[in-house]
Amino acid sequence: MNAGRMLTIATLCTLLTGAGFAQVPGQTIQARKNDQQARIAQGVRSGQLTAHETRNLESREAHLNREEHAMRRADNGHLTAQDKARLTHQQNHISHSIARDKHNAAVR
Repeated sequence: MNAGRMLTIATLCTLLTGAGFAQVPGQTIQARKNDQQARIAQGVRSGQLTAHETRNLESREAHLNREEHAMRRADNGHLTAQDKARLTHQQNHISHSIARDKHNAAVR
């Protein structure tokens, strides 16, 4: 199999996996937000997150919340599969930022 075909197959698999995450119910998105808030709070308590890192993460979480509310307003209180995929994608980025910030050399 040539490299181009392998890349195409790998890309398709990645997209299909992402579409699977898009099918999670709205409650899962809320549970994930709660978990990430708990991770931020733990980082503050332990001193792993600086004030600047905490402000940045909280700001991004607040933006995500506003975006979710706008999505729900647009669809009579519901999230479409596309909305869920977008929110999950953004939550993934925030999650990686939380981990990176908690494990860098900066401490308060």
